[in-house]
Amino acid sequence: MEVSVRLLRADEIECRVSVINEKGLSLLLFKDARVDQKILDETFTPFGWKRSHQAIDGNLYCTVEIWDSEKKEWIGKQDVGTMSYSEKEKGQASDSFKRACFNWGLGRELYTAPFIWIPAGMADIQKKGREGDQRYYTSERFSVQSISYNEERVIDSIVVVNSRGQAVYFMDMRKGISAKKKAGDKKLPDNHGDSGFISTKQMAEFEKELKRTGVALDMVLKRYRIQSVEQMTQEIYGKAMRSLKNSKDKKAA
Repeated sequence: MEVSVRLLRADEIECRVSVINEKGLSLLLFKDARVDQKILDETFTPFGWKRSHQAIDGNLYCTVEIWDSEKKEWIGKQDVGTMSYSEKEKGQASDSFKRACFNWGLGRELYTAPFIWIPAGMADIQKKGREGDQRYYTSERFSVQSISYNEERVIDSIVVVNSRGQAVYFMDMRKGISAKKKAGDKKLPDNHGDSGFISTKQMAEFEKELKRTGVALDMVLKRYRIQSVEQMTQEIYGKAMRSLKNSKDKKAA
């Protein structure tokens, strides 16, 4: 039986803060059980699949079965859920169901997601608690604005935005572009600026000003709390360029 489920759309993917500190935060991509149910219905019809749960050694397992019309029998795949801090049984039931769906290929492409790091300068990070016992948190919500995949069902481009719709992370491997690429790589697409980050033309102008003034790139990145030129937003670009244009030529200095 050949099974081919569609890839997740951007609006079906949720972002969850994984690690957060004074330097920034990392995001994980995930899907919920409702998305799994919808895709199962679309692919196999509401009557072409079923789920069941079974407790084994104190752990809750879920089996998702698909009807094989050729063999005239149900084919099942099973996985175990992890414990949830709230609503223990419901949490394990949902988690085991999602894991079983991963075995059928639903959302498996999320395993190919890049490491998504949002610098502190691009996220509203706050801290609470007394000195010596302070914790960092953010009230911001992040979402996937766009996403694409290659022929091997691997994520090859993604744009993440904050709750105000501002792009805070960009990755596009279709043209060799990544937020982790070394500064100076001029292979950015012409429409890169449409995502909220600087365009190819703006990058060239920025590098020209760096060369003219002799200002170190690392100094600019550190000042605006970003890791590479590719993470430079239009707002940061404007501030950096104004500062550079007010600086003297390297030879004059």
